[in-house]
Amino acid sequence: VQLQASGGGLVQAGGSLRLSCAASGRTFSRYIVGWFRQAPGKERTFVAALSWTGHYTNYADSVMGRFAISRDNAKNTVYLQMSRLKPEDTAVYYCAADDTIVEVSSIPGQYDYWGQGTPVTVSS
Repeated sequence: VQLQASGGGLVQAGGSLRLSCAASGRTFSRYIVGWFRQAPGKERTFVAALSWTGHYTNYADSVMGRFAISRDNAKNTVYLQMSRLKPEDTAVYYCAADDTIVEVSSIPGQYDYWGQGTPVTVSS
C-alpha cells in the first residue's frame, strides 16, 4: 500500500490543523494505522494509532485530549485532527500502516508502510 500525507502547514499556537493520509494500492480497511512525528534533531515518536474497525485508539500522553485520529475506509483515508496546538508540536508528521500487527501499536518498527511526511510548524 502507498501512503500520501498532506495538510501540514504553519499555524499559531492554539490553532488547529487536520492532516490527511490517503492510501492506494491495496485494500486499506484491514490495516492498523498510525501517526508519528519527528522534530528536528530528534527521533521519530508516536502520536496516535487506530484499529481497522475504528473502535480502538491509542494516543501519546502529550497529545491526549488535543488530537483525534479517525479513518474513512470508503475513501481509504486516515485523518489526524490537531487542536490547541503548541510550539512543541512542531515536527514532520508521518502516517503509517500495517496489516500484520493486531494492536494499536506505538512502536514505529512494527509498521511496514509509511507516507512521505508533512511538516507542521506551530508559532508562539
